[in-house]
Amino acid sequence: MFRLKDEFYFTNEKGKVVAVDGGLDDENRNIVMEQRKEGVVGQRWRVVYVDEYEGEPTKGQLNKKFGLYVERDFYVVSAIGNKYLDILNNRYLAIKTHVNSRKTQVFYFHQQSMTVRTRYNNQSW
Repeated sequence: MFRLKDEFYFTNEKGKVVAVDGGLDDENRNIVMEQRKEGVVGQRWRVVYVDEYEGEPTKGQLNKKFGLYVERDFYVVSAIGNKYLDILNNRYLAIKTHVNSRKTQVFYFHQQSMTVRTRYNNQSW
């Protein structure tokens, strides 16, 4: 028998909690029972009732967890000299002066991978 305790922890009658094995964010990672430890993210859960689930954000909607709009183009501007993040040689990030036609300076949030990608070659940082 499990109870939801302290808002985040599914706890059994022996005081053990439901946890992601090793606390790693890997697809198909096993679920285990272990002693509760403060600050262990892999032991914390939230309940989302089906009738309240809004679904994943779609193109143009804000992903509240990441603070970015899905697939909406943006620049990343440094406070140092007002320079723009840019891709060099298809693999390095650097700051450069803004150029309107440079796709290497245009980024977007990719919902499926939860990463920021470049419009230049769709690679994630």
